[in-house]
Amino acid sequence: MISIIMPVYNEGEQIYQNVVEVMQILNRNKIEYQFVLVDDGSRDNTLSELNRLYKNYKNVSVIQLTRNFGKEAALCAALENASGDACLVLDADLQHPAELIPEMVRLWSKEGYDVVEGVKSDRGSESLFGKIAALTFYKIFNKTSGINLESASDFKLLDRKVVEAWKSLNESITFFRGMSAWVGFNRIQIPFEVKKRTNGNSKWSAKSLTKLAVQSITSYTSAPLYMITLLGVIMLFIDFILLIQTLFMKFSGKALTGFTTVIILLLGTGSCIMISLGIIGVYISKIYDEIKNRPRYLIAKKQGKGFLNG
Repeated sequence: MISIIMPVYNEGEQIYQNVVEVMQILNRNKIEYQFVLVDDGSRDNTLSELNRLYKNYKNVSVIQLTRNFGKEAALCAALENASGDACLVLDADLQHPAELIPEMVRLWSKEGYDVVEGVKSDRGSESLFGKIAALTFYKIFNKTSGINLESASDFKLLDRKVVEAWKSLNESITFFRGMSAWVGFNRIQIPFEVKKRTNGNSKWSAKSLTKLAVQSITSYTSAPLYMITLLGVIMLFIDFILLIQTLFMKFSGKALTGFTTVIILLLGTGSCIMISLGIIGVYISKIYDEIKNRPRYLIAKKQGKGFLNG
């Protein structure tokens, strides 16, 4: 049995029809399934639509979080509670093509792959800036962490043992794509084209994407801390060159009055110090968040039979 996981936030206009559309595909292919839908503190009529799905379909389970914790936390809530032999993560707006689910299930059940991950063959209607920003993030993440997430997505099917391995990772700040790649296992990729949204707009803002990128990189590598040391070495080398130049100008009688060099050095050194303190501050804030040991999410209500332990 497959647990179809959907984190949902302010998708009231389309969530009912989208779930029914996925059901039709699963039914045609005779796939046994259970939906686990997580309302991540929606402010529209999403929860009422999820409750309507729960009342109308016996294979729909609903988790209501106490507030908006973010997509990563909503995914955690679903994965930690879903009871399927495999879990398949699908975006509620169906930009992940549900038509590929039967092939993903076949690769898992017939070919024996533990992870079937959808990778983007293109990024759809995303803006040029968005594509460049995403490419830059993945390049930095790959170089610093050794994990290649280029063209990766949350569109994945995970075997039960992979889900259990993922659940053993206890950090408070999560990054599903990175964590699911880090655990390893026998995996295969399947390309897909990102579909257009039928209604509404993406809930990801530039600010939230930037925050996710910083959290993701600092969660998987300490390379930025080592970059501070490298930056210090570079500044020391520049200072040494300037020292030689200054002494040469002084003893050759060519020294000019003014503080241009001093000002440049002060500004450069000050900037490096502030950047270094900022990077250190990010890591300290992560330590602070981890030692508080707060739960990733809080559940207000669970409805349905698709959960572990009932």
